[in-house]
Amino acid sequence: MYKYLFGPVPSRRLGMSLGVDLVPHKVCSLNCIYCECGATTNLTTKRAEYVPYNKVIQELEKFLGNKPSLDYITFSGSGEPTLNSRIGDILKFIKQNYRGIPVAVLTNGTLLNDKQVRGEILGADLVLPSLDVASDLSFRKINRPFHSLNIEDYIDGLIEFRKEYKGKIWLEVLIIPGYNNRKQDLELLKEAFVKIQPDSVQLNTLDRPGVIPGLKAAGREELEQIADFWGLDNIEIIAAAPSRKEVKSFRNDIESAILETIFRRPCTVDDLVKILGLHINEINKYLDVLEADNKIKTVQQARGVFYQITNKN
Repeated sequence: MYKYLFGPVPSRRLGMSLGVDLVPHKVCSLNCIYCECGATTNLTTKRAEYVPYNKVIQELEKFLGNKPSLDYITFSGSGEPTLNSRIGDILKFIKQNYRGIPVAVLTNGTLLNDKQVRGEILGADLVLPSLDVASDLSFRKINRPFHSLNIEDYIDGLIEFRKEYKGKIWLEVLIIPGYNNRKQDLELLKEAFVKIQPDSVQLNTLDRPGVIPGLKAAGREELEQIADFWGLDNIEIIAAAPSRKEVKSFRNDIESAILETIFRRPCTVDDLVKILGLHINEINKYLDVLEADNKIKTVQQARGVFYQITNKN
Protein backbone atom coordinates (compact mmCIF):
# COMPACT_ATOMS: atom_id res chain seq x y z
CA MET A 1 0.00 0.00 0.00
CA TYR A 2 1.39 3.36 -1.02
CA LYS A 3 0.73 6.60 0.81
CA TYR A 4 1.95 9.14 -1.76
CA LEU A 5 1.55 7.22 -5.03
CA PHE A 6 -1.74 6.15 -6.59
CA GLY A 7 -2.79 4.22 -9.64
CA PRO A 8 -1.83 3.82 -12.38
CA VAL A 9 -5.13 5.53 -13.14
CA PRO A 10 -7.10 5.40 -16.40
CA SER A 11 -6.40 8.94 -17.58
CA ARG A 12 -8.22 10.21 -20.65
CA ARG A 13 -5.34 12.51 -21.51
CA LEU A 14 -2.29 10.71 -20.12
CA GLY A 15 -3.04 7.02 -20.61
CA MET A 16 -1.30 4.77 -18.05
CA SER A 17 -0.54 7.46 -15.46
CA LEU A 18 1.08 6.91 -12.04
CA GLY A 19 -0.06 9.68 -9.70
CA VAL A 20 2.26 11.33 -7.19
CA ASP A 21 0.41 13.29 -4.49
CA LEU A 22 2.66 15.93 -2.92
CA VAL A 23 0.20 17.62 -0.55
CA PRO A 24 -2.31 16.34 2.00
CA HIS A 25 -6.01 16.41 1.22
CA LYS A 26 -6.97 19.21 0.62
CA VAL A 27 -4.22 21.83 0.56
CA CYS A 28 -4.71 24.22 -2.34
CA SER A 29 -4.44 27.84 -3.44
CA LEU A 30 -7.97 27.67 -4.89
CA ASN A 31 -11.33 26.46 -3.61
CA CYS A 32 -13.02 25.84 -6.95
CA ILE A 33 -16.77 25.36 -6.91
CA TYR A 34 -16.48 22.37 -9.25
CA CYS A 35 -13.64 20.42 -7.61
CA GLU A 36 -14.27 16.67 -7.56
CA CYS A 37 -11.91 16.29 -4.59
CA GLY A 38 -14.19 18.42 -2.41
CA ALA A 39 -13.85 21.75 -0.66
CA THR A 40 -10.39 23.07 0.17
CA THR A 41 -9.66 22.69 3.87
CA ASN A 42 -6.33 24.57 3.84
CA LEU A 43 -6.57 27.51 1.44
CA THR A 44 -3.02 28.80 1.15
CA THR A 45 -0.16 29.94 -1.08
CA LYS A 46 2.46 28.94 1.50
CA ARG A 47 5.00 26.52 0.11
CA ALA A 48 6.39 23.82 2.38
CA GLU A 49 7.53 20.19 2.35
CA TYR A 50 3.97 19.04 2.96
CA VAL A 51 4.91 15.40 2.45
CA PRO A 52 8.46 14.13 3.14
CA TYR A 53 10.81 14.04 0.17
CA ASN A 54 12.53 10.87 1.40
CA LYS A 55 9.25 9.00 1.79
CA VAL A 56 8.13 9.90 -1.74
CA ILE A 57 11.49 8.77 -3.15
CA GLN A 58 11.27 5.47 -1.27
CA GLU A 59 7.83 4.77 -2.70
CA LEU A 60 8.94 5.69 -6.22
CA GLU A 61 11.96 3.39 -6.00
CA LYS A 62 9.80 0.53 -4.74
CA PHE A 63 7.10 0.96 -7.40
CA LEU A 64 9.39 1.70 -10.33
CA GLY A 65 11.80 -1.06 -9.33
CA ASN A 66 9.33 -3.49 -10.89
CA LYS A 67 9.73 -1.67 -14.22
CA PRO A 68 6.02 -1.10 -14.86
CA SER A 69 4.74 0.02 -18.23
CA LEU A 70 3.77 3.68 -17.77
CA ASP A 71 2.84 6.47 -20.16
CA TYR A 72 3.45 9.18 -17.54
CA ILE A 73 4.38 9.85 -13.96
CA THR A 74 2.04 12.67 -13.00
CA PHE A 75 2.29 15.17 -10.17
CA SER A 76 -1.36 15.57 -9.24
CA GLY A 77 -3.63 14.50 -6.40
CA SER A 78 -5.96 16.12 -3.93
CA GLY A 79 -4.41 19.60 -3.85
CA GLU A 80 -1.97 21.89 -5.66
CA PRO A 81 1.36 20.05 -6.22
CA THR A 82 3.50 23.16 -6.74
CA LEU A 83 2.81 24.12 -3.11
CA ASN A 84 5.30 21.41 -2.19
CA SER A 85 8.69 23.10 -1.89
CA ARG A 86 10.51 19.88 -2.92
CA ILE A 87 8.65 19.29 -6.19
CA GLY A 88 11.73 20.30 -8.16
CA ASP A 89 13.95 17.85 -6.26
CA ILE A 90 11.50 14.97 -6.79
CA LEU A 91 11.19 15.81 -10.49
CA LYS A 92 14.98 15.91 -10.80
CA PHE A 93 15.28 12.51 -9.10
CA ILE A 94 12.82 10.93 -11.55
CA LYS A 95 14.47 12.44 -14.61
CA GLN A 96 17.94 11.32 -13.48
CA ASN A 97 16.95 7.78 -12.53
CA TYR A 98 14.01 6.89 -14.79
CA ARG A 99 14.78 8.67 -18.03
CA GLY A 100 12.39 6.64 -20.14
CA ILE A 101 9.23 7.75 -18.33
CA PRO A 102 7.77 11.17 -19.21
CA VAL A 103 6.72 13.40 -16.31
CA ALA A 104 3.59 15.56 -16.32
CA VAL A 105 2.56 18.27 -13.86
CA LEU A 106 -1.15 18.90 -13.31
CA THR A 107 -1.37 22.35 -11.75
CA ASN A 108 -3.90 25.12 -11.31
CA GLY A 109 -1.14 27.48 -12.46
CA THR A 110 -1.62 30.08 -9.73
CA LEU A 111 1.96 29.87 -8.46
CA LEU A 112 3.60 30.25 -11.86
CA ASN A 113 4.01 33.98 -11.30
CA ASP A 114 6.82 32.91 -8.93
CA LYS A 115 10.05 32.52 -10.92
CA GLN A 116 11.34 29.89 -8.50
CA VAL A 117 8.25 27.72 -8.97
CA ARG A 118 8.55 28.03 -12.75
CA GLY A 119 12.19 27.00 -12.58
CA GLU A 120 11.46 23.94 -10.47
CA ILE A 121 9.14 22.35 -13.07
CA LEU A 122 11.04 23.25 -16.24
CA GLY A 123 12.30 19.67 -16.41
CA ALA A 124 8.81 18.22 -16.87
CA ASP A 125 7.86 16.84 -20.26
CA LEU A 126 4.29 18.13 -20.09
CA VAL A 127 2.58 20.77 -17.93
CA LEU A 128 -1.21 20.95 -17.71
CA PRO A 129 -2.30 24.19 -16.06
CA SER A 130 -5.90 25.33 -15.83
CA LEU A 131 -7.51 28.67 -16.63
CA ASP A 132 -11.29 28.90 -16.41
CA VAL A 133 -11.74 32.68 -16.55
CA ALA A 134 -9.83 35.83 -17.43
CA SER A 135 -11.63 38.42 -15.28
CA ASP A 136 -10.99 38.88 -11.59
CA LEU A 137 -14.70 38.94 -10.71
CA SER A 138 -15.32 35.57 -12.37
CA PHE A 139 -12.06 34.22 -10.91
CA ARG A 140 -13.32 34.90 -7.39
CA LYS A 141 -16.75 33.52 -8.20
CA ILE A 142 -15.61 30.21 -9.71
CA ASN A 143 -12.12 29.49 -8.39
CA ARG A 144 -12.42 31.26 -5.01
CA PRO A 145 -8.66 31.90 -4.63
CA PHE A 146 -6.49 32.66 -1.63
CA HIS A 147 -7.03 36.35 -0.92
CA SER A 148 -3.66 37.58 -2.26
CA LEU A 149 -4.10 35.99 -5.71
CA ASN A 150 -5.47 37.95 -8.65
CA ILE A 151 -6.20 37.08 -12.25
CA GLU A 152 -3.62 39.45 -13.75
CA ASP A 153 -0.71 37.80 -11.93
CA TYR A 154 -2.17 34.38 -12.69
CA ILE A 155 -2.22 35.01 -16.45
CA ASP A 156 1.16 36.79 -16.39
CA GLY A 157 2.65 33.71 -14.70
CA LEU A 158 1.36 31.49 -17.50
CA ILE A 159 2.75 33.87 -20.11
CA GLU A 160 6.19 33.94 -18.46
CA PHE A 161 6.22 30.17 -18.07
CA ARG A 162 5.53 29.74 -21.79
CA LYS A 163 8.57 31.92 -22.56
CA GLU A 164 10.86 29.83 -20.37
CA TYR A 165 9.48 26.31 -20.81
CA LYS A 166 10.46 24.19 -23.81
CA GLY A 167 8.02 21.30 -23.25
CA LYS A 168 4.33 20.93 -24.05
CA ILE A 169 1.65 23.04 -22.34
CA TRP A 170 -1.94 21.79 -22.42
CA LEU A 171 -4.17 24.47 -20.95
CA GLU A 172 -7.45 23.15 -19.55
CA VAL A 173 -10.60 25.30 -19.47
CA LEU A 174 -13.62 23.94 -17.60
CA ILE A 175 -16.91 25.44 -18.74
CA ILE A 176 -19.76 25.82 -16.24
CA PRO A 177 -22.95 27.21 -17.82
CA GLY A 178 -24.08 30.35 -16.04
CA TYR A 179 -20.62 31.04 -14.65
CA ASN A 180 -18.07 31.43 -17.45
CA ASN A 181 -19.87 30.92 -20.76
CA ARG A 182 -20.99 34.51 -21.37
CA LYS A 183 -19.67 36.18 -24.51
CA GLN A 184 -17.58 38.62 -22.46
CA ASP A 185 -15.95 35.77 -20.51
CA LEU A 186 -15.17 33.87 -23.70
CA GLU A 187 -13.68 36.94 -25.40
CA LEU A 188 -11.37 37.61 -22.44
CA LEU A 189 -10.29 33.97 -22.38
CA LYS A 190 -9.43 34.07 -26.07
CA GLU A 191 -7.26 37.15 -25.48
CA ALA A 192 -5.45 35.25 -22.72
CA PHE A 193 -4.91 32.18 -24.94
CA VAL A 194 -3.30 34.32 -27.63
CA LYS A 195 -0.89 35.76 -25.06
CA ILE A 196 -0.10 32.46 -23.32
CA GLN A 197 0.37 30.45 -26.54
CA PRO A 198 -0.26 26.95 -25.15
CA ASP A 199 0.24 23.96 -27.43
CA SER A 200 -3.36 22.94 -26.79
CA VAL A 201 -6.44 24.50 -25.19
CA GLN A 202 -8.45 21.60 -23.80
CA LEU A 203 -12.10 22.40 -23.36
CA ASN A 204 -13.82 20.44 -20.62
CA THR A 205 -16.90 20.48 -18.40
CA LEU A 206 -18.23 18.77 -15.29
CA ASP A 207 -18.29 14.99 -15.17
CA ARG A 208 -19.87 14.83 -11.71
CA PRO A 209 -21.13 17.08 -8.89
CA GLY A 210 -18.79 19.77 -7.62
CA VAL A 211 -18.45 21.46 -4.24
CA ILE A 212 -21.70 23.41 -4.42
CA PRO A 213 -25.06 21.90 -5.47
CA GLY A 214 -26.85 22.79 -8.69
CA LEU A 215 -23.89 23.07 -11.05
CA LYS A 216 -24.63 21.84 -14.56
CA ALA A 217 -22.38 20.44 -17.23
CA ALA A 218 -22.15 21.99 -20.68
CA GLY A 219 -23.37 19.77 -23.48
CA ARG A 220 -21.17 18.65 -26.35
CA GLU A 221 -22.97 21.02 -28.72
CA GLU A 222 -22.31 24.01 -26.45
CA LEU A 223 -18.62 23.10 -26.16
CA GLU A 224 -18.41 22.88 -29.94
CA GLN A 225 -20.06 26.30 -30.26
CA ILE A 226 -17.53 27.77 -27.83
CA ALA A 227 -14.65 26.21 -29.76
CA ASP A 228 -16.06 27.69 -32.99
CA PHE A 229 -16.47 31.08 -31.29
CA TRP A 230 -12.80 31.13 -30.34
CA GLY A 231 -11.80 30.06 -33.85
CA LEU A 232 -8.32 28.92 -32.85
CA ASP A 233 -6.45 25.96 -34.35
CA ASN A 234 -5.34 24.47 -31.02
CA ILE A 235 -8.75 23.95 -29.35
CA GLU A 236 -9.53 20.39 -28.31
CA ILE A 237 -12.72 19.12 -26.68
CA ILE A 238 -11.86 16.49 -24.08
CA ALA A 239 -13.28 13.02 -24.80
CA ALA A 240 -16.17 11.64 -22.80
CA ALA A 241 -15.53 9.63 -19.63
CA PRO A 242 -16.35 6.16 -21.08
CA SER A 243 -13.23 6.39 -23.26
CA ARG A 244 -11.23 5.74 -20.08
CA LYS A 245 -12.23 2.09 -20.36
CA GLU A 246 -10.00 1.86 -23.43
CA VAL A 247 -6.92 2.91 -21.42
CA LYS A 248 -4.59 0.05 -20.41
CA SER A 249 -4.71 1.05 -16.74
CA PHE A 250 -8.49 0.70 -16.49
CA ARG A 251 -9.16 -2.09 -14.00
CA ASN A 252 -12.44 -3.96 -14.07
CA ASP A 253 -11.85 -5.21 -10.53
CA ILE A 254 -11.87 -1.65 -9.19
CA GLU A 255 -15.04 -0.85 -11.15
CA SER A 256 -16.65 -3.98 -9.73
CA ALA A 257 -15.53 -3.19 -6.18
CA ILE A 258 -17.11 0.27 -6.39
CA LEU A 259 -20.37 -1.13 -7.79
CA GLU A 260 -20.53 -3.87 -5.15
CA THR A 261 -19.93 -1.35 -2.37
CA ILE A 262 -22.56 1.07 -3.61
CA PHE A 263 -24.99 -1.80 -4.19
CA ARG A 264 -24.95 -2.56 -0.46
CA ARG A 265 -25.53 1.07 0.53
CA PRO A 266 -25.18 4.52 -1.09
CA CYS A 267 -21.78 6.11 -0.45
CA THR A 268 -20.07 9.46 -0.75
CA VAL A 269 -16.66 9.73 -2.43
CA ASP A 270 -15.06 9.96 1.04
CA ASP A 271 -16.88 6.79 2.10
CA LEU A 272 -15.51 4.93 -0.92
CA VAL A 273 -11.97 6.18 -0.25
CA LYS A 274 -12.12 4.85 3.32
CA ILE A 275 -13.79 1.54 2.43
CA LEU A 276 -11.69 0.66 -0.62
CA GLY A 277 -8.39 2.25 0.46
CA LEU A 278 -7.91 3.97 -2.89
CA HIS A 279 -6.85 7.56 -3.60
CA ILE A 280 -9.72 10.00 -4.13
CA ASN A 281 -8.50 10.81 -7.66
CA GLU A 282 -8.55 7.14 -8.59
CA ILE A 283 -12.08 6.71 -7.21
CA ASN A 284 -13.21 9.78 -9.16
CA LYS A 285 -11.95 8.35 -12.47
CA TYR A 286 -14.09 5.24 -12.09
CA LEU A 287 -17.14 7.15 -10.85
CA ASP A 288 -16.97 9.26 -14.01
CA VAL A 289 -17.19 6.15 -16.16
CA LEU A 290 -19.90 4.46 -14.10
CA GLU A 291 -22.09 7.55 -14.10
CA ALA A 292 -21.58 8.15 -17.82
CA ASP A 293 -22.60 4.51 -18.40
CA ASN A 294 -25.74 5.14 -16.29
CA LYS A 295 -24.76 2.41 -13.82
CA ILE A 296 -24.83 4.79 -10.86
CA LYS A 297 -26.55 8.08 -10.05
CA THR A 298 -26.12 10.85 -7.47
CA VAL A 299 -28.47 11.88 -4.69
CA GLN A 300 -27.97 15.06 -2.64
CA GLN A 301 -28.36 14.45 1.09
CA ALA A 302 -27.50 16.36 4.25
CA ARG A 303 -24.02 14.79 4.47
CA GLY A 304 -23.24 15.50 0.84
CA VAL A 305 -23.51 13.82 -2.56
CA PHE A 306 -24.19 10.09 -2.39
CA TYR A 307 -23.74 7.56 -5.18
CA GLN A 308 -26.23 4.75 -5.59
CA ILE A 309 -26.97 2.03 -8.11
CA THR A 310 -29.24 3.23 -10.90
CA ASN A 311 -31.25 0.02 -11.04
CA LYS A 312 -30.92 -2.84 -8.55
CA ASN A 313 -33.07 -5.23 -10.59
